[in-house]
Amino acid sequence: MKKTLICGSLAYDNIMVFNGRFREQILPEQIHILNVAFLVPEMRREFGGCAGNIAYALHSLGGHAEIMATVGEDGIPYLDRLDAQGLSRQHVRKVPGTFTAQAFITTDMDDNQITAFHPGAMGQAHLNEVGHAENIGLGIVAPDGRDAMIEHARQFANANIPFIFDPGQGLPMFDGDDLKQFLSLATYACVNDYEAQMLCERTGQTLEQLAEQVAALIVTRGGEGAWIFTGGQRIDIETVQPEAIIDPTGCGDAFRGGLLYGIANGFDWQKSGRLASLMGSIKIAHAGPQNYQIKFEQIAQRFQAAFGETL
Repeated sequence: MKKTLICGSLAYDNIMVFNGRFREQILPEQIHILNVAFLVPEMRREFGGCAGNIAYALHSLGGHAEIMATVGEDGIPYLDRLDAQGLSRQHVRKVPGTFTAQAFITTDMDDNQITAFHPGAMGQAHLNEVGHAENIGLGIVAPDGRDAMIEHARQFANANIPFIFDPGQGLPMFDGDDLKQFLSLATYACVNDYEAQMLCERTGQTLEQLAEQVAALIVTRGGEGAWIFTGGQRIDIETVQPEAIIDPTGCGDAFRGGLLYGIANGFDWQKSGRLASLMGSIKIAHAGPQNYQIKFEQIAQRFQAAFGETL
């Protein structure tokens, strides 16, 4: 069976909790000389990055995921994790003299967040080439280094491999012409509702007009479900009631893992969207983007219960 090549980032998410409120520590009249420190007694480090998260979801479904990404000299724990999960690291490049991409996220008691992101090895992701991966039937260009996203989209298109353009938090790096070029190369596009609005503003086109340029445009809408624009129509995808609402981090990536599985297995768009919605629901009930553990049989049972059809 052909594999799905997932181009994107591998990253560490360093998540800290400040047991207070930022607004009580930051004095508005002194903002011009801001110099504050927050004591964060709670901290955890999660394996993240869009490529890792999407591959984890697809692998949980029994899909054939191949990761194309970069790590730095501190990447050994992540590589060991991929080995333990049974995920290939054949196309994960270690970049000397760099750190693995990582986010430092501090959350206060009002759920406000201050985040710093260091791209590190991600800046060299363009050194990876889609053509180096064998037996690829489907791909995704997820958030990564700017040059890497541009090059990998071109390489997928030149190889006639269908792929999803998933700009995510990388979307602000591209202007309207860049985004139009991506859509001209991609087979599918997937964005959240905020990114969809930005996509429309930067290209000067409506969602319906953008959808005409790809086989399907998928817009995730959080707790409101998702829209899939395809064939001149809009398919509404409902949400699945989660067992708990713990952490939304990585839900979009879990959604994309389900979407890729549906496309790779020839599901129609409604079924693919529903599976993607279910994967997001499963993920949100767990802290961290890759800490849910579920087998295909359990997913199939929950799909049947939610939608009344077999997976």
